[in-house]
Amino acid sequence: MIGAIIGDIVGSRFEFDNHRSKKFDLFTFYNFFTDDSVMTIAIGKALLDVGKDYSNLSKRAVYNMQKIGRRYPDCGYGSNFYHWVFSDNPKPYNSYGNGSAMRISAVGHVANSIEEAIELSKRVTEVTHNHPEGLKGAEATAVAIYLARTGSDILEIGNYINENYYPMNLKLDDIRETYQFNESCQETVPQAVQAFLESNSFEDAIRNAISVGGDSDTLAAITGSIAAAYYGVPVDLREQAMIFLDESLLEILIEFEKIYPPLIEK
Repeated sequence: MIGAIIGDIVGSRFEFDNHRSKKFDLFTFYNFFTDDSVMTIAIGKALLDVGKDYSNLSKRAVYNMQKIGRRYPDCGYGSNFYHWVFSDNPKPYNSYGNGSAMRISAVGHVANSIEEAIELSKRVTEVTHNHPEGLKGAEATAVAIYLARTGSDILEIGNYINENYYPMNLKLDDIRETYQFNESCQETVPQAVQAFLESNSFEDAIRNAISVGGDSDTLAAITGSIAAAYYGVPVDLREQAMIFLDESLLEILIEFEKIYPPLIEK
């Protein structure tokens, strides 16, 4: 989960003030965690709660997204999701927003097969984002994370996403000046995957993601979740990011990492 959290925090100050370059300070006093980190941690907590019995995972996902989410009412939820978080009777609302993909990283680390990554992704996603594109965005991200952490090389990951989810025929240099803010999965996940595919390290992947603009915190969170599973996260970036989390979120992150240790970039 730490890769998504780092991407979110780094991208937070660029979401509505895009930076079309790879040259910038990763962490400043103006950075903060957003709903991307909060919901990433909520899904991680749901997976911890159910252990290996996934029959109740959807209910635990709802429970934790509401319980944890209500502590942070001003962290940047979209209007529909905000109402869902505070609803007494939360129902899926046919969303294809990129929120389904930015929160999915824990699934990619828990799953023991592609098939399981797909099934777990569906269970934690369909409670809100039950539109086919919302489900696909989360699934593609979870599968990419699973492939990254289980030894697939970067070309294999790109080919799998291209063949099963999105045509990966874009280049960052070609879209950097024209790509616009977009909160849909179909206009965020391919760009986030491409930022990873064109990278040579975890930090480089995050810089790629920020450099194309758009929904910067979410795009970088998705890229960071894949890059962390592939490269690992540098210790110094991990430590800097953790400073931004409050005690409650940090406690869940550490609890998750005790069972699913993060890869450290060499």
